[in-house]
Amino acid sequence: MAYSTLLLEIDDAGIAVATVNRPDKLNALNAEVIADLAALAEEVADTATIRALILTGAGPKAFVAGADIGELAAVGEASGAALATTGQAAFRALERLPIPVIAAVNGFALGGGCELAMACHLRIATPNARFGQPEVKLGLIPGYGGTVRLPRLVGRGRALEILLTGRMIGAEEAERIGLVNRVIAADGDLLAEAKATATAILAMGPLAVALCLGQVDRQADLPVDEALALEAVAFGRACGSSEKAEGTSAFLEKRPAVFHGS
Repeated sequence: MAYSTLLLEIDDAGIAVATVNRPDKLNALNAEVIADLAALAEEVADTATIRALILTGAGPKAFVAGADIGELAAVGEASGAALATTGQAAFRALERLPIPVIAAVNGFALGGGCELAMACHLRIATPNARFGQPEVKLGLIPGYGGTVRLPRLVGRGRALEILLTGRMIGAEEAERIGLVNRVIAADGDLLAEAKATATAILAMGPLAVALCLGQVDRQADLPVDEALALEAVAFGRACGSSEKAEGTSAFLEKRPAVFHGS
């Protein structure tokens, strides 16, 4: 599939790297980027050979620096709600993929960029990465899931401080509060680190990985007992799979497991 604002590369292991490619605009989100991200989620979901997805930004300065302010300036109440709904759907489609989705954050991840990173399952960042939800400075609030995902990742109090002050936080603080999974070394290779993480996950049972992703997503707002009931169903499905037979046999035979597709 051809994209106007994304570069897509897929290696022999099935790891896809999608790069938001608007470096002259610090990879800011606009309607074209949102449409491309939605199409990307659909392509990945429909392509069995893609087994992991890494999202990053073009150039050394930004992952995604935020929304296109010129586009936002012309948005009113009805069109604003529609814009948010469209962006939320694209990010949710990425979040619900049954394969690992990793944000490789290589600079500014502000506003919609922070929201995009949070919609990914894991976040790996360079030391110069910066995160924030500065929408209040424009008389706005996040529209692509920032008020929903940020409290779930860092807790209500920290999320409200970030949302209400609009302040930007560095990679070290982001890692400390749980917004980022890992910050690489200053001389590290971000994409290599992200691919290494993806490769480690791909060595696991693909059904088990998909079930873990689905279970964590589905139980987020459920009472504990309902969440546990869902987990039991997913556990049963795993127990009945050929993956489980291979994994347990390999353990008992003291050999590496060889999962289908791995």
